[in-house]
Amino acid sequence: MARLLEGKVAIITGAGRGIGREEALLMAKHGAKVVVNDLGAHFDGTGADQSPAQQVVNEIKAGGGEAVANGESVSDFKGAKRIVQCALDTFGKLNIVINNAGILRDRMIFNMGEEDWDAVIGVHLKGSFNMSRHACEYWREEHKKGNVLNGRIVNTASDAGLLGNVGQTNYGAAKAAVALMAIVMDAEMQKYGVCCNAIAPVARTRLTIDATPSTAAFMGKKVEEGKFDVFDPRNIAPLIAWLSSDDAKDVHGEVFRVGGGTVWLMQGWHSVGKVGQKATWEPAALGAKLKAELAKGLTAKENIGAIMAEALSA
Repeated sequence: MARLLEGKVAIITGAGRGIGREEALLMAKHGAKVVVNDLGAHFDGTGADQSPAQQVVNEIKAGGGEAVANGESVSDFKGAKRIVQCALDTFGKLNIVINNAGILRDRMIFNMGEEDWDAVIGVHLKGSFNMSRHACEYWREEHKKGNVLNGRIVNTASDAGLLGNVGQTNYGAAKAAVALMAIVMDAEMQKYGVCCNAIAPVARTRLTIDATPSTAAFMGKKVEEGKFDVFDPRNIAPLIAWLSSDDAKDVHGEVFRVGGGTVWLMQGWHSVGKVGQKATWEPAALGAKLKAELAKGLTAKENIGAIMAEALSA
């Protein structure tokens, strides 16, 4: 097997369980030295437990790889810098950051508390910013010295952000933002040899099973022995490993949905129709024109349930 990530150093946040764990294991198998970052919190962000990250490290080492556990919180700006420093102190450099850490505190908008909003935004959005900011500063400074490290960042978005999902105003807003963040960061960092992209995974995790009944109904069903497990989180890892490699040097600012054996190429907000005149509109006349355009179905929405069904039938 060709090892795509030979000699690379990667930080993977939220790597103690689920998608992050599978990413860490596969990337280590492909030669990466891995900082396995995980606070070990409950799915709502409460508590801490160092053992999940250490178990992943033990598994990587048992397979002949190199890894170190890190329990810092990505939502802490200084803590995120310490995660980057952990990679530098342990392995001497940093090439890859996978922003995977996340929590859920689902509430309808009229019931959502400020703490529910702040906690989710703090991990997903601020956490992705914190890690990316410190990594990009490092890569820029190294580039100035002539040390081109071919930096890679992959943000973990979600269909809750790309399509919307009831009860997830905080989570959806954060996930939409990290997709856009990847696009902007890529535009800023290309000249330093860095590629930034994002994924929206469709997989069985604590966030989709324990915390989200609507997706648990699809993903929690027992898979018949010998059948392909569409929602196995290990199905996400190959795309992450490839996007982290030098082979993906021309992939810039893209967003991919990935699940099972399928990868969707995504595109964000774009014009699908318009109405116009060379004069200021009268409101009712403008409304009539817009209603006619909307009736064409040009803005028909995808929904998460349909995506689950498509993944199962693929």
